Amino acid sequence: MKKIIHKANSRGHASHGWLNSYHTFSFSSYHNPERVHFGALRVLNDDTVAPAMGFGKHPHDNMEIISIPLSGELKHRDTTGTEAVIKTGDIQIMSAGSGLQHSEMNNSRTEEVKFLQIWVFPKERNIKPRYDQKTFDGSKRINNWQLIVSPEKSTDSIWINQDAWFSLANLEKGKSLNYSLNKKENGVYVFMLKGDAVVAGESLNTRDGMGISEAEEILFTADTDAEILLMEVPLSF
Repeated sequence: MKKIIHKANSRGHASHGWLNSYHTFSFSSYHNPERVHFGALRVLNDDTVAPAMGFGKHPHDNMEIISIPLSGELKHRDTTGTEAVIKTGDIQIMSAGSGLQHSEMNNSRTEEVKFLQIWVFPKERNIKPRYDQKTFDGSKRINNWQLIVSPEKSTDSIWINQDAWFSLANLEKGKSLNYSLNKKENGVYVFMLKGDAVVAGESLNTRDGMGISEAEEILFTADTDAEILLMEVPLSF
């Protein structure tokens, strides 16, 4: 088993007044040649957007873009004609494919919106752009892995154009949980949304990240109540 730990305070940071953003991997003005991506996982941004502000219309292509709201509401528009609002409990994915433009705005004039923006390199390039979102029942992730993103087209998760599986777990203090990889050649990137846990023998705290490779099973034990995002992705693609 190989591990690489990214402590929360080692992330890149950008503050633009209306946007406060932490970058686990190189992004925009933050460049670290040792932290460009973890396999197919290219971007993991932890964003806070001020009321009534946001990202104006901008282009993307050939990237799978996942948004996970942590608090507040985010309004999405894109050139496929999609217009939607996502909030805590929702997961959004956009396959940029052959190219589109979209905007993301805080849907509130009084409250901040906090969300994760995640980019994954696609399996197939230049597909027709697509959008999807789904609301998940948070009670089903208590001491359990709740699958939110997968390459299988089913009603239980959101489809991604990549051999990737994303799961969330809310692990109660003292509880343990194993994760078995879907493909042994994949790697796993763990992001601690909240709390403290021992993951594969390493102590992780709120907003710490860790990439794990050459493992088929990973043990998680919560030192406090903990919220965990797990991203299993191809290491070569």
